[in-house]
Order: sequence, then structure tokens, then C-alpha cells
Amino acid sequence: MWKRACDTASKCIAEAKEYNKQRWDKTHMEPDFKEGGQVLVSTLKLNNLKGPKRMRDSFVGPFTIIKLIGKNAVEVKLTEEFSMKHPVFPENLVKPYFQKEENKFPSRKKNPTPPNIVEVLRLVYLVLIQSFVVFYSSGWLLVSTSLL
Repeated sequence: MWKRACDTASKCIAEAKEYNKQRWDKTHMEPDFKEGGQVLVSTLKLNNLKGPKRMRDSFVGPFTIIKLIGKNAVEVKLTEEFSMKHPVFPENLVKPYFQKEENKFPSRKKNPTPPNIVEVLRLVYLVLIQSFVVFYSSGWLLVSTSLL
């Protein structure tokens, strides 16, 4: 009976192992890091960042890859701010950096910048100073003093 239980358990473990391998192979992609490429580094293990944890960026960078260390680690050239940190990071704390799309697609329409609220309020104030409100039979009307 003990042998049968052990055989059943080892069979279930082998099936689970094969199932997990198929799931992993279906979605996993090997990292495509190259020397000289740029990456962003996760702030998960960085302790020298200021401010509350919630408000920090998830990734900092971009940093240039100096060399690949095995399959799962990269050495990056850190800026002065992070000079006290060890420059080798595992690949799960690093992600590739892509330049902004503005550079890739120069003919793409850019979102217009919103108007400066201070300038808009100043113009409204100037209009209100130079005008007054009159009630006519059709309703209220804003009349400019510069027209009188």
C-alpha cells in the first residue's frame, strides 16, 4: 500500500511539473538585453530614494548596460545619485527602456498643451474690470465700458 501511494504521488508530481513547464514556456520570453542597450531599474530594492514609498517612481533610469553577467543579471552604469549602489541587478528587476514615441513618429499629432490658467484668469479679470452687467428684458448682458 505504501509503494502504491508513493507511485501515485510521484506520478502526480510529474504531471504537475509538466503542466507548470508548459504554462511557463507558453508565456515566458527570454530577456533581450545587449551590451550598450538601455534599461530601467526597479526601485523595489533601492533604499536611498527620498519621499514616501507610494509616491516614488516604480523604475528609474535609463541606464546603459556595461556587460551581461550570465543569463539572469546585468551590470549597468549608474549615475552619481546611485553611485553607492552595487551596479549588478537581476533581470527581474530590470526592464528594457524604449524611447518616447514622439521621436519614432514625428508626423503624429501631438496633444495640445492646456492654456495657462493664470493667463486665462488675468484676461477674465481685465474684462470684468472694464465692463458692467445690465438687465434687459431678454436677460442679463455684460457691457464693456470701452464700447461706451
